[in-house]
Amino acid sequence: MRFGIISTAAIGLDAVLPAVETSEHTVLGIASRDATTAERVAREHDVPRAYGSYEELLADDEIDAVYNPLPNSLHAEWSMRAADHGKHVLCEKPLTADAAEARALFDHCEDRGVTLMEAFMYRYHPRTVRAVEIVERELGTVRSVDAAFSILFEDTDDIRYDPDLAGGSLMDVGSYAVNATRLFLGGPEEVSAHTTDTQGCGVDTGVAATLAYDGATARIAAGFDRTESQYYRVETTDGWLHAEPAFGVDPDERVTLEWCVDGRTVVEAFEPVDQYRHQIDGFADAVATGREPRVTRAESVGNMRTIDAIAESAATGRAVEVAGGEG
Repeated sequence: MRFGIISTAAIGLDAVLPAVETSEHTVLGIASRDATTAERVAREHDVPRAYGSYEELLADDEIDAVYNPLPNSLHAEWSMRAADHGKHVLCEKPLTADAAEARALFDHCEDRGVTLMEAFMYRYHPRTVRAVEIVERELGTVRSVDAAFSILFEDTDDIRYDPDLAGGSLMDVGSYAVNATRLFLGGPEEVSAHTTDTQGCGVDTGVAATLAYDGATARIAAGFDRTESQYYRVETTDGWLHAEPAFGVDPDERVTLEWCVDGRTVVEAFEPVDQYRHQIDGFADAVATGREPRVTRAESVGNMRTIDAIAESAATGRAVEVAGGEG
């Protein structure tokens, strides 16, 4: 598969581009709103083609798929434009600015006959796959899930702090925590949340939420204004499971998964893997086979629906019911 990357964002250059190049696929081109920047970045990263606009890249018939790491508020627009050109789309999280936009984007891509996937790369790490297997096959009924992802991120000039670009910690690192709780419990019935804006920038720099289920609860925490913390922990009627660090695992990092059932504790070790490479391979396989990718439409729309409810609860100061249905 021949990829094009729209934007010179760091996540694309530092993580996704190297992952593609170590796979059987290739990055054919990269686009920027400035031709000089595109040419410089392409030269530095040995990318064959540079484009001075996103549209120019999309018009290249030799590009099969697009990786979209643009600001959150632009995900839907440019993913739709890519689909209009027949390009499959791997789009950074959060997929869109809200759930309604996510549904519209999936409808648009389905109408154009292209595959769309939200880039939750941690879902492709073998440890995450194993964690789901353990909870489903080895442990009893899930009673609670705790998930957190926080970083100390003080550059308030960054797009993550821009309310006009759908910024904020809930939309960024918080989307991972929401995804992890839903991975083990599915969609909640109700959420209660509180956010803070310690930088006075118009977006949340910290969020805490409780998700209510029939017979279970989940708690998430995320922020830009504290030391790094990233984990998920599942508590069941007969044991527990804990993963840390949970999301941002480096390609050369060895990680463990700890779990306990009926008082017996097990620690499983996982050798270093590039979870971005696994994501690229999984996405390309979904395109080739026509099967739904691991991060499904229902999951992505449901994730955005939960995020919408958390934001509404924080804004209104009351618990918010989460509408039924996922896709």
